[in-house]
Amino acid sequence: EARLVESGGDLMQAGGSLRLSCTASGFTLDDYVIGWFRQAPGKERVAVSCFSSPDLYRWYASSVKGRFTISSDNTGNTIFLQLNSLKPEDTAVYSCAAVRYAGNLCPRNQGGYNIWGQGTQVTVSS
Repeated sequence: EARLVESGGDLMQAGGSLRLSCTASGFTLDDYVIGWFRQAPGKERVAVSCFSSPDLYRWYASSVKGRFTISSDNTGNTIFLQLNSLKPEDTAVYSCAAVRYAGNLCPRNQGGYNIWGQGTQVTVSS
């Protein structure tokens, strides 16, 4: 069974840094596009970043560009999201998702992915 598991969420102060991990089991991420989404309380889930393993394409939402960095490990099984200069508005449940690469760039909507993790909570205090 293909699964994604996120980890690394925590309670942080504004200005701090955090690294989230998204680890695949039951499949490898080499042929997949991986997206990071977040959902703040009372708001819709939105894409913040994505990484296309086959062509190494990266995308960031304007709200996180310059502060967040997406990367992969050497095994091809884990995708990281480095969160720097955290702000209270970054507080959300962060989830990763995957879809097999089909020549598409990173989908920006939830429907573009078919494998999801359970999410990890990031809370940023002011």
